[in-house]
Amino acid sequence: MAVYAVGDLQGCLEPLKCLLERVAFEPGKDTLWLVGDLVNRGPQSLETLRYLYAMRDSIVCVLGNHDLHLLAAGRNIERLKKGDTLREILEAPDAVVLLDWLRQQKLMHYDAERDIALVHAGIPPQWTLKKALRCAEEVEEALRDDNRFEPFLDGMYGNEPAKWDKDLQGVTRLRVITNYFTRMRFCTSDGKLDLKSKEGLDSAPAGYAPWFKHKERKTKGMGIIFGHWAALEGRCDEPGVYALDTGCVWGGAMTLLNVDTRALIRCECDERGNAKAPTPEASPVSEPTPLQQ
Repeated sequence: MAVYAVGDLQGCLEPLKCLLERVAFEPGKDTLWLVGDLVNRGPQSLETLRYLYAMRDSIVCVLGNHDLHLLAAGRNIERLKKGDTLREILEAPDAVVLLDWLRQQKLMHYDAERDIALVHAGIPPQWTLKKALRCAEEVEEALRDDNRFEPFLDGMYGNEPAKWDKDLQGVTRLRVITNYFTRMRFCTSDGKLDLKSKEGLDSAPAGYAPWFKHKERKTKGMGIIFGHWAALEGRCDEPGVYALDTGCVWGGAMTLLNVDTRALIRCECDERGNAKAPTPEASPVSEPTPLQQ
């Protein structure tokens, strides 16, 4: 049995199929970890969700900000923004089934045997593994609770509070947890977020750093797989931390990681998020190579 992790799909189904075919992925035998942002902006958001739902027993999935946005739009279609490619999901005959499945997914997955976590954006430096799992569970419980689901979706948007405080309550508490797990890039060593800067490592505002670069980060020593940050282009030199969003939907590539061997393959994409056709000069997928630590 092999375990693979793949970067942000964002409705780009062709590159995913390209990668899974390349590794001869077998549902029921192999397992696919998804870093979230399954949908939106790409050409096949509905088809991607249906494809994943059909192989749901072979999937481990954490939610990204675009997935949560889809759930919110499912309760209020007026939340859709210009540029969203989610309407086809909301108007599909199987929308209820697909959204209910999405609602059951995690914010964080931890594999104790491998000592590696799967998250969409990251884990704030001031949290231990135990704390992160507890906080993720708070949001997961709200998503699955019929009485709390809609109030959470109504209140999850926004950049404040910018920093965790154990005394936070209600939707405000859930919002900062959600922002850590699904939107974080730069923060201070004590977890104050900057949610406006979205470029590469060198674009950190004064006093801020990429969440994984803080020297006193409490999850140092364990593995973390994340997506969300396409501007990194998969480059992350922090030991044990793997950046898998390589900008498929922006004409970059989709990246698949073998969780056990740490080898990866890439499927190059065009500007529409489709897999590039093979040419004599280039293949749409690179050969497996070890990830840089």
